[in-house]
Order: sequence, then structure tokens, then C-alpha cells
Amino acid sequence: MLQLQPDQFIASAIEQTGLDDFGSDSYREGLDLLCESASAEAQLNEVGAMAVPGGITAALANRLRVVDWAKQHPSVTDEQIEAPWIVIGMFRAGTTLMSYLLEKDERSRPLLRWEANNSAPPSTGDHRHDPRVEAEKASSAMLDMINPRIKVVQGEEPDGPTECISVLNQDFKSLTWEALANMPTYGAWLRSTDHRSAYDYHKLTLQVLQSGGVRGRWSLKSPHHAMRLEALHAVYPDARMVLMHRDPVVLCASVCSLITTLTSTFSSADHAAYVAEHWTQMLADSISGVDTFRAAHPDVMIHDVQYADLVQDTLGTMAKVYGAFDEDLAGQARTAMADHIASRPQGKFGKHSYDLGEFGLDGPALRERFAGYVADYDIPLEQPK
Repeated sequence: MLQLQPDQFIASAIEQTGLDDFGSDSYREGLDLLCESASAEAQLNEVGAMAVPGGITAALANRLRVVDWAKQHPSVTDEQIEAPWIVIGMFRAGTTLMSYLLEKDERSRPLLRWEANNSAPPSTGDHRHDPRVEAEKASSAMLDMINPRIKVVQGEEPDGPTECISVLNQDFKSLTWEALANMPTYGAWLRSTDHRSAYDYHKLTLQVLQSGGVRGRWSLKSPHHAMRLEALHAVYPDARMVLMHRDPVVLCASVCSLITTLTSTFSSADHAAYVAEHWTQMLADSISGVDTFRAAHPDVMIHDVQYADLVQDTLGTMAKVYGAFDEDLAGQARTAMADHIASRPQGKFGKHSYDLGEFGLDGPALRERFAGYVADYDIPLEQPK
């Protein structure tokens, strides 16, 4: 059985970068539990035995670079992250589409996939054509070759917007790791631990990236945020939060399909029962997390968006999003969003089909379980595909 050793990964990251200051030790508990859980539970195959250790070392190396850049350039921490757009969920409810639309506004400053993984030094010119983009493209191409279905279920460009979990994983409090491997021990810890340190590190990373001169209103996204709104709000109190909603039965089927596609790349074991139980609970946690936050902070604006509305009337829905924060959607932003819609029809990379029965999920039981959520937000019902 593969044994992942935290100290070996730390040593490798230090050797790779020539740096040894990780900032605070907030990352260490998560790293230790991740290694323990991956070793005992993930049942990694040959691909996973290379990818997971490689991902851990890369996360630690980027943390070293971010901390060092901020230490060598103290003015970085004076950078202001003002009123960022943050798309906060739900799982598989159109967060990627929403983030791609927001970044079409030239006033927006998206977190690009390559930047999240290779943040320092920050780009000082055209960050979409930084030389480091090519390395990310090569990595993506290799993963697509290993499992072509990944691009169908979760299309994300190396020079396009990415999930915030790609930064949060560098504090080892992130859904990234659970999307790679099924690890109940790490998953249970992640649900219960305080995530404030991960969001503090997230902000530092944005400050480093912004300090290079590529500025604008940040546009960010991750379903992860719905479960950690207290930490998110503490770090970004003026965030423009957009909450996506979709039929939870479809969401459960879709997220189980996504996670199975991803984790099956790195493990040949049958984790279907765990995936179904764990990720439907994660959706429930997201809903309860939002409800708890809203009850505690009735003055904090969160704009709700139905997935059906975004798909059926994209520009009209985006106009309402902007209007909720006292802005008009017009000119360059509206034109660029319209062009994006025309160039990326649904299913461009193939049709993502999923079946509740494949994961042992009971449609009527799920419908009953999430009935309150559907009623509270008046969510249109769909048929799982």
C-alpha cells in the first residue's frame, strides 16, 4: 500500500523552490490528514500514485513562492481587494458558466487557472499569454488524454477562470483533494475544521497576483464557498456574492457523475456508494451553510440566480445580476457575453449524461430530502439525464 509521507513532500517543495518559509503552519494539519487518508483509503492506481503526490508537492511549492514574494515585497499586503464578484454555488448549478460570463467584462479580473497553480512572480503584462500558460496547457492535455471524459463533465481552460479551491488547496483545506480521491477521514475533517486560514492565504495570493499590475474587480467562484461563508465574509466583507440554484436531484446526479469521472482516473476501486452518500451530504451542507449564514447576517446581500434562467435568458439574467449591485450591463460587457454564448453552445465538448441508478440514488427520496430547499427558492424541477 502506498504510504504518503508529509515530510517528504515538504522537503521536495523546499528543494524544488530553494525556499523554506511556508508562512504560518496552518497548512500542516490538513497535509498530515490528507496523506494519512490518501494512504489508507483512496486506493490509488498508478496514475493516482503519481498525480496525488505531484499535486501535494506543487501546492506546497506554490505556497512557498507566494509567501516569499510577499515577504520580499512588503507592499503586497497593502493591495486592496475591493468588492470582488464571488459565485458561491451550488454544486453543478452553472457556476462555471456564470464565472466565464463575468470575466468577459473587461473591468473584471478573473483568477486564471494557471495563476492559481503558479502565482509568483505575478504576471506584469498580458496574463493570458504568460509563458506559464503553456505548462498548464501541457498538463491539461495529458489529463485529457488519460481520461477524455473529464473535458466533457468539467471543461476549464488553462487561461480561463478557475475554482478558488485551486488556491485553498495550498492551505490543505479544499475540495480539490476530495475531487481527486475518495478519502472519508480527510473529508470528515474538512467538514468540521475552521477554514479562516485558507481564506487568509487566498487573499494573500490575490494580493500577490494583483501587485504585478493586472488589476480590476476580481471575479471568483467555487461551490466550496457556500459551506464556508463566515470565513469568506470575514476576509471579503464587501464581496458581491452570487448564489446559483438548480434542481437538487439533478445536482446530486451530476456531482456524483463528475466526482466518479475524476476519481476513477486516479483509482480503479469502486467508490460509488461513498460518492453517493458523501456528495449528496455535501449538497445538504451547502444549503444549510447558506441558510445559517443568511439568518446570522440578514444585512449581507446575496443575489440568487436560477440555473434555468441563466440558460434560457442569459443576458437578461446577467442584467439582473448587475442590477442587484446597482450597475447596468451594457456596452463592451454585454457584447462580449453575447459573443461567448454564441461561441460555446451547451455540449460543445460532448454531452454529459448521468443516471441516478448508477450511484444507487433514489429520486423520490432525494426529492423529499431537499423539498424544503426547492420550496424556499422556488426552483424549477428537471429530469435527470
